[in-house]
Amino acid sequence: MNKPFIVPVAPLFVPGDRPDLFAKAAASGTDAIIIDLEDAIAPQSKESARKAACRHDISSVPVILRINGAGTAWHADDLAALSAADIAAVMLPKAETSESIAAMSRALGRPLPVIALIESAKGLGSLVQVLTAPHIAAIAFGSLDYSVDLDCSPDWDSLVAARSEIVLRSRLAGLPGPLDGVTTNLTDQEITEQDAARARRLGFRGKLAIHPRQIGPILTAMSPTPDEIAWAKKVLTSVNDSALVAVDDDMVDAPVIARARRILAANSRSISHL
Repeated sequence: MNKPFIVPVAPLFVPGDRPDLFAKAAASGTDAIIIDLEDAIAPQSKESARKAACRHDISSVPVILRINGAGTAWHADDLAALSAADIAAVMLPKAETSESIAAMSRALGRPLPVIALIESAKGLGSLVQVLTAPHIAAIAFGSLDYSVDLDCSPDWDSLVAARSEIVLRSRLAGLPGPLDGVTTNLTDQEITEQDAARARRLGFRGKLAIHPRQIGPILTAMSPTPDEIAWAKKVLTSVNDSALVAVDDDMVDAPVIARARRILAANSRSISHL
């Protein structure tokens, strides 16, 4: 029996035409790898990448396959190849319609979880419909492609409205917190951690990684801070039979107590990941 799919916190992209990197990526500390058949692969290498991805031989972490988008010359061949591949989920780039996701699921012939990558204005505008498609496990934000489509800067302030919409719509659909887009800086781990921390504060619960150096900063930022944990413990130990209490002169009522419990639950999940 297949294990239930758990949306990862720091999934790491690895090019499908570099099977020599698959095991190294899986051992990086990530909680999933995304073997990429799309942007990282030149047209002449699509077929060999597809074959390598389908015989990846990774069992230590879940394997997600990012296929080529609906309407591309490689989409149908990707679906035919991965119908029997040992993968935990499929990532669909440039997701824009529920119909394309439903057609993909029918072609696969099995109920693979789908991570829908929102990378365009049309995709964001159609997000409510996209979320009605079968087997959607989570939404991921393709922030770089999205900014190109809108001809806007890819910085945080320019994209905060799109991020907020993705978080809101994921919640309304009953899905886990979405995955934020990549940080392009590969060397400054502080930048990655800052980006991930901002995403977490907004409601994202994971972030796509493109280099092993980014895994640690993402996992750290997506986990409760020591101050948050200390605050949550103080809140819960201060609660008594009264409906309203105060901690450090701040009111503590039911929503605050619920937040404290969520922080400690998230901390437990983070510890179990180590």
